[in-house]
Amino acid sequence: MNRRDFLPSLPLTLTVIVFWLLLVSEINLAQFSLALVLGLVIPLYAARIDREFARIGSLRPLPKLLLVLMVDIVMSNVRVARQVLGREAKIHSGFIWYPLDLENIHGISALACIITLTPGTVTAALSDDRRYLLVHVLDLDDEAALVADIKRRYECPLMEIFP
Repeated sequence: MNRRDFLPSLPLTLTVIVFWLLLVSEINLAQFSLALVLGLVIPLYAARIDREFARIGSLRPLPKLLLVLMVDIVMSNVRVARQVLGREAKIHSGFIWYPLDLENIHGISALACIITLTPGTVTAALSDDRRYLLVHVLDLDDEAALVADIKRRYECPLMEIFP
């Protein structure tokens, strides 16, 4: 029996043990034993999962993407505050299926996080074929404009970062 068969990932084992001990209210022999068992068992199952490794392309768009995201978060906070404090009749929320050009699962995850980080929008689901994100929008006036805005501001830079 190979060490890899018994302990496929020492960092994951140590991470599970540490996080379990951080989550429990008191550290005693029973909790430490449970943390050790979880730290040994979870990596065995995690090793079976088919992983997609991140392909990183150019990091050149990253600073601009982060700046755009920070500005958008501030502006969206102001917009959402006005909407929430204003008349309820002015809010037209809804769901849209956002069509993805990104194929890299890490890029899709980053886009989903960016959409959720921006106030007024939340990523709700990824379609089984990974071609669409279900996005809830607090104020949905023009779906086509929103899709074009997300593609231009977030998805295009992410496609360079995650080819």
